[in-house]
Amino acid sequence: MERTDLNIPIREWAEDDRPREKLLLKGKGNLSNAELIAILLGTGSRKDSAVELAKKILKEVRNSLVALSGKNARDLQKFDGIGNAKAISIIAALELGRRRQGAEVLEREKVSCSKDVYAIFQSLLGDKQYEYFCILLLDRANKVISTEMISEGGISGTVADPKKIFRIALDKGCSSIILCHNHPSGNIEPSEADIRLTRKLKSAGDMLDIQVLDHLILGENNYYSFADENMI
Repeated sequence: MERTDLNIPIREWAEDDRPREKLLLKGKGNLSNAELIAILLGTGSRKDSAVELAKKILKEVRNSLVALSGKNARDLQKFDGIGNAKAISIIAALELGRRRQGAEVLEREKVSCSKDVYAIFQSLLGDKQYEYFCILLLDRANKVISTEMISEGGISGTVADPKKIFRIALDKGCSSIILCHNHPSGNIEPSEADIRLTRKLKSAGDMLDIQVLDHLILGENNYYSFADENMI
């Protein structure tokens, strides 16, 4: 039977088609997600090249790197050709990517829009399977003081204690805060409980002279901003 490009080992491909050589010759931006993952894998399985194996992994998560970052080593090892070492390489690379995304905003220090806030919290909450509630503390110039985890809940909800939130805000000496929680379901529309909580915390903040600037709800790869929607 005639061999096709799919089952020819990568080392026998044309040099500019091999992921590693392609990265060196054409730059990292010219590689597909599957090719980048193939570089992490190094080798494929008995049936698939590293690129084809990477494509199978991406197909499982509907080509979402965010969803892939939520997979653990056991999930990845279900694929033929993925052992412990390869699974760890993928997990570590995606975690570095998440941390870089948040670090870019933190290095700039100043938050100027909801997109900046999303970048910070997406790196923290983007792949969480349970609901978390966090706050971002800012000074008078909207520079980041810190991010704080308030609570961890289940799949359908978590508790945001106003006393805990504003105790932290007062202790840190911040001028304003931004609220954030994730919806593991992927639905970013605020619930009635979300709206009530936001109003309650905004009123409490006004009394303490700590402005609540926004409340973000994170989905898998998008978000809802109360400020952008004039809901706060």
